Amino acid sequence: MLEATDVTRVPRRRPSPPTWLVVALACAGQFLVVLDVSVVNVALPSMRTDLHLSEHGLQWVVNAYAIAFAGFMLLGGRAGDLYGRKRMFLVGLGLFTAASLVGGLAQDGWQLLLARAAQGLGAAVLAPSTLTILTSAVPEGAARARAIATWTAVGAGGGAAGGLVGGVLVETLSWRWVLLINVPVGAVVLLGSVMWLAESRAGDGRRLDLPGALLVTGGLATLAYGISQTEAAGWTAAATLVPLLAGLALIGCFFAVQARTAAPLMPLGLLRARAVASANASMFLCGSAMFSMWFFMTLYAQNALGYSPLDAGLALVPSSLAVVVGSKVAPRLMRWAGARTVTVAGTLVAAAGFGWQSTMTATGPYLTTIMIPGILMMLGAGLAATPLAALATAGAAPGEAGLVSGLVNTSRTMGGSLGLAVLSTLAAARTGQRGTPQALTEGYALAFRTGTGVLAVGAVVMLLWLPRGTREAGAAAGTQGPTETGGAAGTGRAAETGGAAGE
Repeated sequence: MLEATDVTRVPRRRPSPPTWLVVALACAGQFLVVLDVSVVNVALPSMRTDLHLSEHGLQWVVNAYAIAFAGFMLLGGRAGDLYGRKRMFLVGLGLFTAASLVGGLAQDGWQLLLARAAQGLGAAVLAPSTLTILTSAVPEGAARARAIATWTAVGAGGGAAGGLVGGVLVETLSWRWVLLINVPVGAVVLLGSVMWLAESRAGDGRRLDLPGALLVTGGLATLAYGISQTEAAGWTAAATLVPLLAGLALIGCFFAVQARTAAPLMPLGLLRARAVASANASMFLCGSAMFSMWFFMTLYAQNALGYSPLDAGLALVPSSLAVVVGSKVAPRLMRWAGARTVTVAGTLVAAAGFGWQSTMTATGPYLTTIMIPGILMMLGAGLAATPLAALATAGAAPGEAGLVSGLVNTSRTMGGSLGLAVLSTLAAARTGQRGTPQALTEGYALAFRTGTGVLAVGAVVMLLWLPRGTREAGAAAGTQGPTETGGAAGTGRAAETGGAAGE
């Protein structure tokens, strides 16, 4: 009798997931990151009351997230290249979700601020992987263009929906749910990502520049803290000078490390290109004013005009949609007028909105004190962001386009963090110990007047420094897809999300 022989079993290969599912998971991660930039603004007054936060503490609810996000974004993209995009997606999303839970359950202000910083770190690891996972799963051509358009729309929609979502959650539940809502959503996306996402990487043996990331993040945070101390202690007090000098020293050390390391976080050689240097400087100036718009508008609506959180969220919906409209219109205008012209025009439109907003009163009607100036501010922001990203990328070598676009996003967020610290300090100094709607309005108005001046200076810098021959960049913005260098988004449609997210 013949004995049965063992049959060698070939392991069954897991079938590839549907492309739409990979796109959905990547977009869900991006949505969470972008939503969290804006969703907390409507909840700020409730957070302050419940956790007894000071005015400075309130600005750090926003800045703790933004500084960690900006400081570690390029590092997160590089980690995805070296260690795997799926792995970093899971690590970033896991940290972001856990930090959201801690923040939602916070009983003291310091707990909330630490949770927000951890959220920013998680977002910095997660965000670059969302686009590279998508582009790795979808072949080049029309299908990838549609996938990127979906990713862009979801990101822009997250920024636009933040105020409304935050208002609904605060009004119907509590401020804690603007953070806790991330937990079930993040858990579902985590589970789906573990099951369906495929690993990819593009490592070349280069190491991570962790010292550079720690230096630039610590320097920005210390500078912002020093600026916030000026309102209470003055510019010459030790409590102000020590953190200011320490922050400048840390940033100086960062540039020294970048010049010496073999794998810098921010290759300084890129800044020798006029387009790259001028676009980053312009984005820094724009971000320093525009980033604070949502912060002050939501405080003004609730603290001065007496809006409920839901009403404040609804009031800012037209402004949120204006960002999307400006981002979508900009590439068409760039092909006709050139990137530099559209950038300057967008900045001037935003400056007009800031100037109008600076005339606010404690009893003004919605149409003229929030809606129209808000639309102008955010329409200008959307018009300016995309051509700046296109200009920066047009001035870089093809293999560095993604890294340069990531630098633009980082410059905007860094500028926004420091700008918020300065403008919040000015507003608090003008308001003083008075807590009346009129006094608060005077402080907010000063912040918007200062923002108007910054944007006017930015427009002059752009006009004089940005390169002239930029119609090619305008054409590239409508056609060029993202690259994966550094894990950052490329130009064109991918860059639009950065514009929506960062404002």
